Amino acid sequence: MCGRFTLTVDALEIAQYFDIDEFDEENFKKSYNIAPSQQVLAVVNHKGKNRAGYIKWGLIPFWAKEPSFQLINARGESLQEKPSFKHLNRRRCLILADSFFEWKKEKETKKPVRFLLKSEEPFAFAGLWDKYEKNGEVLVTCTIVTTAANELVAPIHNRMPAILNKGIGENWLNPAITNWSDILPLIQAYPACEMKAYEVSPIVNSPKNNSEQCIKAI
Repeated sequence: MCGRFTLTVDALEIAQYFDIDEFDEENFKKSYNIAPSQQVLAVVNHKGKNRAGYIKWGLIPFWAKEPSFQLINARGESLQEKPSFKHLNRRRCLILADSFFEWKKEKETKKPVRFLLKSEEPFAFAGLWDKYEKNGEVLVTCTIVTTAANELVAPIHNRMPAILNKGIGENWLNPAITNWSDILPLIQAYPACEMKAYEVSPIVNSPKNNSEQCIKAI
């Protein structure tokens, strides 16, 4: 599962690292506590160009009766089977991040833990997007694909977001790849040996808190 993450690097670093061709950098803001229903920075490949923009986190399938039907995560194993996702084989995106949070249960409390790469470089979650239209309302929304947890995350949660490195991310965006049989092998648990984790302040429990304090180790 992935229910909270961060994107704290500079806009220029994002544009260069992900080979983004079109990006409104002036509207970019760092975020230390991104929560469902908020806008997330995503990249799609359109007409051969990588274009970055903001999409609402919480997928509303085009066929949903009401926009309250929102999915923040999609199990990678179910993408070609579930009605909410199987039509999105051509609507893949990268959701940009540099860490995510999970909560460790200890007796009657839950302690937030931040997971990131040892290099502290940005990365991308495998994402899917859809367009919902009803009564003149148009919403573009997305969901984060998850997979089985690696050895670092597993003691806290049995699922983790599907993290894509730069090369795999390019394949994920490749519009020429449309068959689920070719797409699904891209979804793997990121190597635990390349990640690190540490406890952070419980102020991250509230999405209202969005400052550097949310990612400081305690």
